[in-house]
Amino acid sequence: MTRPETLPYREAYARLSRIAQELESGEADLDRVLPLLEEAREAYAACRERIEAVRAVLAGDWAGAGDLPGPADPDDEDAGDD
Repeated sequence: MTRPETLPYREAYARLSRIAQELESGEADLDRVLPLLEEAREAYAACRERIEAVRAVLAGDWAGAGDLPGPADPDDEDAGDD
């Protein structure tokens, strides 16, 4: 299984949606429920991590954003050059 911090948000969200549908249908075999819940926990963690990183950026805390790109450094001579 993919680690939460490497799982893209869209993929994690899609997994959560698929798992919710399967569990809500009532047709999930009891032996499948525990692995589904573990997968859901990991996908939820990935989504939450990305959302918290965006919140940090929106709050002005670029350092707390993890691996999201920060604003260009105005002192960087190569910034904006393609």
